[in-house]
Amino acid sequence: MKLGIVTYQIAHAWDVQTILERCAATGFEGVELRTTHAHGVEVELSAAERVDVRTRFADGGVAIAGLGSAFDYHSADPDEVRRNIAGTNEYVKLAHDVGCPGVKVRPNGLPEGVPREKTLEQIGTSLAECGAFAQDHGVEIRVEVHGRDTQQPENMRAIMDACDNSNVRVCWNSNPTDVKDGSIDEALALLGGDIGLVHITELSNEAYPYRDLFRYLKQAGYEGFCLAEIPASEEPERLMRYYRALFNALQP
Repeated sequence: MKLGIVTYQIAHAWDVQTILERCAATGFEGVELRTTHAHGVEVELSAAERVDVRTRFADGGVAIAGLGSAFDYHSADPDEVRRNIAGTNEYVKLAHDVGCPGVKVRPNGLPEGVPREKTLEQIGTSLAECGAFAQDHGVEIRVEVHGRDTQQPENMRAIMDACDNSNVRVCWNSNPTDVKDGSIDEALALLGGDIGLVHITELSNEAYPYRDLFRYLKQAGYEGFCLAEIPASEEPERLMRYYRALFNALQP
C-alpha cells in the first residue's frame, strides 16, 4: 500500500509546487487533487496546461492518485442528475489528460419524499453510465462511501449492485458508521471486494480499527493508495512525518 494525501483540508491552500515539495520531503507518494482548491487542476485548463501538470507531477516523483470531484447523482431533479453526469465526464477527460487513473465521485444523501430504493438505484445506474464513459478513457470511477444515509454500508452495497460496472470501484472513507460493536468486519464483507481507493483520517483515533483495516487490505492484496484526509496544520511537514510513522507502525 502507498501513502498519500487528499488536498481537502490539509493542502487546500497549496499550489502544485508546494504539494510536490512537501510530499517529497515527507515520503508521501501521491495526492488526490480535490476540486476548487489552490492547486488549480480544473477542467478549465488548456491542453498545454494539462500536459504541464502531468509533466510536473511525473518529474516531481509524486503520483496524481486521483481527482476528487463533488459530483453526485441522488437529486430528485432529473436535469440536475444529468448535469452531474456531464460534469463527471469532463473530469474524466481531465484525469486522462493529466495522467490520473481515477475520479472520485459521491452520493450525498437521500432526498425526502422519494423511496429509498428508487434513489439508490438511480445513483447506481448513473454511476454505471459514468463508469462506461470513463473506461473508454482509461480512467476509473471511485464512488466515495459518503452522505448521511448513503454512507451506510448496506445502502452503498445497494448502489453498487444497481451499478454493476467493474470500472466503478468503492472509495472506502473510514466512517464511524463502518464500525459495529468495535468491528468493521460487516462493512468490509459488504464492500471490501469493491475497494479501489482508501481514505483514512486520524490514525490516532482508537475508536476506528485501523489495524484491522490495514490487515484486511494487505490480505486482499491491495496495492493502491491510502490517502490521508486530515485537517490543516501550521506545521504541515512535521505533521506529515508523524502521520507516516504512525501509518507504518499500524501495518500488520
